[in-house]
Amino acid sequence: MPATRVIILGSTGSIGTQSVQVIEHLNALAAQHSTIGQTGSPHPTFRVVGLAAGSQADLVLAQAARLGVADIALASAAPSLAAPGLRVRVGADSACQLLREVPCDLVIAAIDGLAGLASTLVAAELGRRIALANKESLVAGGQLITDTCRRTGATLLPVDSEHSAIWQALLGLSPDRTAMLPPCHLPASVRTVWLTASGGPFRTRTLADVYDAPPSEALRHPTWAMGAKVTLDSATMVNKAFEMIEAHWLFGLSPERLGVLIHPQSVIHSIVELADGAQLAQLGSPDMRVPIQFALTHPHHLAGPARTLDWATTPRLDFTLADETRFEALALARRVMHLGGTAGAIFSAATQALSEAYRASDTSASPRVRFGQLVSIAGEALAAVPITDIRSLEDIQAASMLASEFVLRTARAADAHRPGDRIRSSHA
Repeated sequence: MPATRVIILGSTGSIGTQSVQVIEHLNALAAQHSTIGQTGSPHPTFRVVGLAAGSQADLVLAQAARLGVADIALASAAPSLAAPGLRVRVGADSACQLLREVPCDLVIAAIDGLAGLASTLVAAELGRRIALANKESLVAGGQLITDTCRRTGATLLPVDSEHSAIWQALLGLSPDRTAMLPPCHLPASVRTVWLTASGGPFRTRTLADVYDAPPSEALRHPTWAMGAKVTLDSATMVNKAFEMIEAHWLFGLSPERLGVLIHPQSVIHSIVELADGAQLAQLGSPDMRVPIQFALTHPHHLAGPARTLDWATTPRLDFTLADETRFEALALARRVMHLGGTAGAIFSAATQALSEAYRASDTSASPRVRFGQLVSIAGEALAAVPITDIRSLEDIQAASMLASEFVLRTARAADAHRPGDRIRSSHA
């Protein structure tokens, strides 16, 4: 079996570095399997042929040397980065250029935020298998990306633990496993898909109590070790709102067939409820290497590097229905799905701009955004910025720019009128 050629977009981030760990583990497993002459279940091998990152030149160079990669892309880096035998692309379009110039079989799309949308779309246009870890690609451009996938034959292999769990549960529902390769439409036998959420660090605290919470508290996730943006989004439940929209595009689910459960142990990652009342759940330890590996090896489950779930230390599992008044982001997600068009781009860009302003609000150059405003101002943006149809990437980019500008104007206006709390938005 020839090695699967892989390009990792966002190789220096959390998902990118864990993807490297998984690939090295699987290659070592295949080598061991070959050495002892075993036969039977497949043990695929992987060859990383390209790496793309933002500005961490030293780290991506170390990864390239370690993996024997000759082609890399950096969104920003010094021109002196060139090294013997290394082909370096630099600039905002460098990841897209890498995809177009270096043949591969699988793309791990893990560039953070809206910056990852363009390269995900290029991978879809090229008909690649895409291990998708970039939420914003589907939140902002779900219609464009899924339409492109259906036209070119590209597939979206979920890397988010929740969507991987849905996918794994669904694989047993059809004798044709390719029918359940996203983007797809689930059969009528699926009544509801339940996404689980840890609830973040403020799960048991009231909105008033956390309204002025500092970033140091909001970035202290009780279960998962993640990057700053996704950790903050978990505290506001924007992350779960994004996942609802992702599930809508990956599996063709209407908002009415999606629910959210607060599950602080993060053991059950999603539940598929069937028409006859049966419910299929996928369980595992909160380790992102599990869904990363399944995206690489599906439909096979091979020995992996992730820790296994220890029932001796997991004495109970708790669940409550998510309160969409308390967690307004979930109600906004339903609104985005109903509105369609550029609504997702507006929501995504607004939350990203708010996240950046909040995390930088201790500097004099940034307006002071309070934790309690992170979702309410995003709701205001969704109501104020015109929503249009999506015909191209430019439509998404234009809506995103308008949303970001609205957020900054609103945040500056709110900051200028301190002291006193900003009136919370009632948009839902």
